[in-house]
Amino acid sequence: MSELRQVALNILAQTEPREKVNHVFQLFTDYQERRITLNPDSCLSEQNLLLPGRPEKPVLVPPLQVPRRKMDTVEGRASLMHSLAHIEFNAINLALDAIWRFSGMPAQYYEDWLKVAKEEAYHFSLVENYMQSYGYYYGDFEAHNSLWEMVERTTDSILARMALVPRTMEARGLDAVPMIRERFKQIKENGAVQILDIILRDEIGHVAIGNHWFNYLCKQSNLSPIVAYQELAITYRAPKLKGPFNVEARRLAGFSDEEIELLGV
Repeated sequence: MSELRQVALNILAQTEPREKVNHVFQLFTDYQERRITLNPDSCLSEQNLLLPGRPEKPVLVPPLQVPRRKMDTVEGRASLMHSLAHIEFNAINLALDAIWRFSGMPAQYYEDWLKVAKEEAYHFSLVENYMQSYGYYYGDFEAHNSLWEMVERTTDSILARMALVPRTMEARGLDAVPMIRERFKQIKENGAVQILDIILRDEIGHVAIGNHWFNYLCKQSNLSPIVAYQELAITYRAPKLKGPFNVEARRLAGFSDEEIELLGV
């Protein structure tokens, strides 16, 4: 039988987005139906794989060089949704990376991140289908690589990964999605609004998974989550968080009152 973490690594290396999405769906189903085993203790290797597997396009540029387009054109709306598709594609990759890279965790850890990978694949499909209805495809616009750069910085530490990817980079989506949703609501793009509602609902759960495993690891090592996060943010050069913050969503995702107060809200 195939093994979950090895298959996750193989899918991570795949370059074609739709194939990656389909293989993630299949992996989730196979694991649920016990056609795939799990070995948390195996030490896997990238074996000269180029990670993450990604298509030639979109062209990646620094964040400030990504063009900003107005919402009053189809191209502008497609561009904004393209930025979401790129985030979701990277989120598939980061979930797969969390599965294969870090050994010795409880089975529930790997099952949680497999669920995240499946839901991110679903989000990507929703967003790309929306773009295609207007004649655009993933790769038609430039994008930046900030999310994956933080994944790369934290390859040596699962504690840093849980602190700084789901709880920092992805948690920014909890703040940003409602604002994007409002822009689409104002122009009565109900299809986009419905997609964004699904994404926000699921992303609360994804950040909650990051919070759970970060706090689990802190408890295992007798660390203060507040102090550990502050130290990791400095060591791994995490971006400084700026408001406005979606406090309600952050509470639902498991951030403590003290963590929310430290945001300055």
